[in-house]
Amino acid sequence: MTEPAARTTRAQRMAMPLARQVVQDLAVEHGACIRPIQLRRTNLDTGETDTVLVPCGHTLASVCPSCADRARTLRAAQCREGWHLEDEPDIEPDPATEDQKWWIEKRAEAQQLRDQAAATGQDTGDLDELLGELDEEINGAGMRGKAAPDRPARRRRSTRRRQDAPDLPRRKVSSRTVGKTYTAPDGKTFRPSLFVTLTCPSYGRVEQDGTPVDPAAYNYDRAARDALSFAALFDRFIQNLRRYLGYDLQYFAAIEPQKRLAPHVHIAMRGTIARTELRRVLAATYHQVWWPNVSEVRFDGDQLPVWDEDTGNYVDPATGEVLPTWDQALDVIGPDDQPWHVARFGERFDVQGVLAGSKDAARCIGYLTKQVGDCHQADTDPQRAHAARLAEALRYQPCSPTCANWLRYGIQPKNARPGLAPGRCKGKAHDADHLGYAGRRVLVSRKWSGKTLADHRADRKDWLLKALGVSAIDPARYAWEPVAPGDPDYLDHARRMLHAVADRARWQAALNEARRRAQEATGDVSADRRAA
Repeated sequence: MTEPAARTTRAQRMAMPLARQVVQDLAVEHGACIRPIQLRRTNLDTGETDTVLVPCGHTLASVCPSCADRARTLRAAQCREGWHLEDEPDIEPDPATEDQKWWIEKRAEAQQLRDQAAATGQDTGDLDELLGELDEEINGAGMRGKAAPDRPARRRRSTRRRQDAPDLPRRKVSSRTVGKTYTAPDGKTFRPSLFVTLTCPSYGRVEQDGTPVDPAAYNYDRAARDALSFAALFDRFIQNLRRYLGYDLQYFAAIEPQKRLAPHVHIAMRGTIARTELRRVLAATYHQVWWPNVSEVRFDGDQLPVWDEDTGNYVDPATGEVLPTWDQALDVIGPDDQPWHVARFGERFDVQGVLAGSKDAARCIGYLTKQVGDCHQADTDPQRAHAARLAEALRYQPCSPTCANWLRYGIQPKNARPGLAPGRCKGKAHDADHLGYAGRRVLVSRKWSGKTLADHRADRKDWLLKALGVSAIDPARYAWEPVAPGDPDYLDHARRMLHAVADRARWQAALNEARRRAQEATGDVSADRRAA
């Protein structure tokens, strides 16, 4: 018979571990997802159904540490595999099958009929619908893209370079992606690559902790606009670098905030470039944003534009005048006007040569795959005040043509709709966690390793199944659907967590046993060789 539990104080009970928290900690310790998703799997051959828990796949450690760590490990493998390639990656597409060619022929005939009908002024609605259906069949047949991509009309501006930016020689870009091989005096050959760090220019003097020496003199508006334009600026830099070098340079880049909260980028480049050449490319790289003028605030406080249901436009609340549309505001920009913003990199940069398999390579890969939560965080009052000032500057800066902040300056955003208000744009750039940069944190060129991230994930799965001696499941044999809370086989979050811990522990035990058998087999072989 169980003895009755001794009476304890509230303080003693509060000191006891919380069971649900122990479950979550154990899940993280075993590498199990703490937010598993329950799916129902139906075998299409037999009709048998069962439920499966799949990881949430979140990349933020603050949301799911296990999934974020798996994503980081996968990115590290992708970075390592493509950085020091000695042979060109094989990414040639497969030849088209007869079925695929047949669908393309039908698509060509339909396009010809549609163009002929449009030329004679006939209604093309049915033919346009047919073209859409054929495009879906083409993709379903195993082809990517569209036979005739939609190309909306674009505004053309002068491509003349700015007078304050030096010219760069433009070379024809060859399809080569592998860097040069160098030979040492002793005859040893090596193929180095680079690890480059670029950052934004200065907006004012800062302390060691990244906070401004004089917050009143710090240019928060320019810092906000540079953060909003950082992705496009990086894109332009890669274009210029490829044209300057004359080959299809490949990169693996990670963007993160500095202590001063400005974005900077770490780049693993395949191949090398001299510091003087890199400085020249940086000096010639800029990105111009041709948006309407926002020097005058027309609406603020309670006097904001209102939505007119009759016209489907925003109007001045005092006069009822319809505000200019986005296209009308762009039409006003003349050849003598200045761009909304010109983004450039800072003069300071860092370049390191890296060899395959070196300690420097492992250290640099750690920088490239670092979690966003491991970047600089505001810990002191000055740092929190600096972050708040930057967030306030970003609050009213337009982040895109569809941003609601354009209403503050008397301009209707692109694709305007009711319910928009300045300072309440839901774009990620205005979020304090993103600090003005709303793009992807990890940027990988198409020919980096010759594989997509899904390919690298499949490689790791194949290795695991082979190590465990488990055959792969044919996904075409199953139909998948989420399990709804009202279903009889639905598991609540607490039970899903327990199942995930049990599954993960069983898989780890099986993997450890497979490794032990492999080591024993290797030891037996070594012993046989010694005996021979």
